[in-house]
This record gives sequence, structure tokens and C-alpha cells, in this order.
Amino acid sequence: MLVLLLSACSVDPVLNYLPEPYKVTVQQGNVITQDMVEKLKPGLTKAQVRFVLGSPPITDMFHANRWDYVYTVKEGRKVKENRTLTVFFENELLTRVAGDVVAATKQDRAEAAAKPAKAPTEIVLQKYDPNAPPLPPEDEKGFFGRMLEKVGL
Repeated sequence: MLVLLLSACSVDPVLNYLPEPYKVTVQQGNVITQDMVEKLKPGLTKAQVRFVLGSPPITDMFHANRWDYVYTVKEGRKVKENRTLTVFFENELLTRVAGDVVAATKQDRAEAAAKPAKAPTEIVLQKYDPNAPPLPPEDEKGFFGRMLEKVGL
């Protein structure tokens, strides 16, 4: 009987009425805009891409030809904005761009403003070369994934 009485006196309803402390808006990563992505052209060097987009916050030593840019804005505990952009290089030159921030024309921008947000898209900046080595699949396991698989974990 005592347990039922104590469970009825939950603290959660009381906490809902208490004021919360101010939470600072936090921006993390590089700000990536449509104008910046429009400046990306096939054949740009890594230094030129770094000049346009800034230094990549995420680089993988096992995938040196791929740079990931992530931008997040949090207001309190809620994520207000989240953007991702991935650039791919071959022989130190830009070949393709993928992510949810892509270059668009003025007409595309007008159409996009009238529609809800799109899923991430990918743009291939170069023509297909049949003699080029195939790109690794996106779900390919990295070095540590293969090691854990061999160990049996």
C-alpha cells in the first residue's frame, strides 16, 4: 500500500513547472551554403576546395580521398539545423560531391522553396570513365570493421 502512495507522488509533474536555465545556441562545424557548393567544379585541387569550404572537420586516414563536412546548430537540447557535405577526390583532384547541400540554379531554388526538404542527393562532377577503378561501396567496412569481423566480434 505504501508503494502505491509513494508512486503517486512522482516528481516529474513538479519539475515541469520549474523554470529551465538558459541554454546557449551552439554551432558546430563549417557553415556550408549553396553559393559555396556552386563554386565547386571538377578538377579543383584539395587546396582550392579547402579555400572554398574551409578545412574539413572530419578526415579519415583510411579514406584520404574523402572529406566530410558537418554543420549542426543546437538551440538548447534541440537540433535546429543539420547539414552534411562529402567531397571525393581522385589523384588529388575533385571528382564528385554528395550531401544535402548541393549546387542549384535560380529556378531550382524557387522550386525547392515551394517544396518540403529533400533527402540527401549526390552530384557526379565527371563523366564516367570505364578504365577508372570502381568506387568502393558506401557500406564497405573500414580497417577496424574488417579486423573485428576476422576476430569474430
